[in-house]
Amino acid sequence: MPFPLLPFIIFAIAGSVTPGPNVLMVAAGAANNGVRATIPHVLGISCGFSVMILIVGLGLAVPIASFPGIQVGMRWVGAAWISWIGWQIAISPPPGEGKRRPPLRFWGAAMFQWINPKAWMLALGMTTAWSNPLAPLAEQYALMALVFAVVGVPSSLVWAVLGDQAGRFLRSPVQVRVFNITMAILLVLSMLPVLLPA
Repeated sequence: MPFPLLPFIIFAIAGSVTPGPNVLMVAAGAANNGVRATIPHVLGISCGFSVMILIVGLGLAVPIASFPGIQVGMRWVGAAWISWIGWQIAISPPPGEGKRRPPLRFWGAAMFQWINPKAWMLALGMTTAWSNPLAPLAEQYALMALVFAVVGVPSSLVWAVLGDQAGRFLRSPVQVRVFNITMAILLVLSMLPVLLPA
């Protein structure tokens, strides 16, 4: 085994289920549209991030890590985009009022990984920290991608169910508005660990 698999699986679960842009958007989407409507979003996250791990590991990790300015710029651009998404969640109308905002579809969620600072941090960190330079790297990155693909779906679905259950208790437009604003604030706050210096 090129790297210890069980500890890596635990790392992957923690990285997938802890609050961040992906799971907060899934929860908000499920609260407003139900779990079933978020399944393409969940699958897009899992597939998109797995592809990202492969691409970052096989070529992008070294040049990006070599230029800290690129990393900082990517973080701020991603945070700005996520803030805009948070704003869209905050202003989305309650069910029955105005045009309902559907959750991301498969391709949108897959492509979102490329502007998600948490996804970049995980992909860059794991491909450098967990890989064994004495073993074939392509096989290691493929295994990392597979592990994240497998654990990513149930991790995101946990948040979809939580969001759906929260949505069932939101009886009035005011409650829905408060929930959406709260999720938007949490989405923006989830970027602070990425933006603030260690």
